[in-house]
Amino acid sequence: MRSIINISLPATMVKTVKKEVKTGSYSSTSEFFRYLLREWQAGRLLLELNESRQEIASEKGKVLKSLKALR
Repeated sequence: MRSIINISLPATMVKTVKKEVKTGSYSSTSEFFRYLLREWQAGRLLLELNESRQEIASEKGKVLKSLKALR
């Protein structure tokens, strides 16, 4: 199910979004923002992964005996 979210942007940002859609980089304004959100989520995941790697490298990481231990 999809929901509608309204946002307010400065005119310069609106111009940028419209330009990207018009040039065919994105099929719609919604697709533009979905792409940005996916990129943001991927960045957060990468940050968490890097933090986990640092914990493991500093021997502070937790060794799991099974997937159930993730809970």
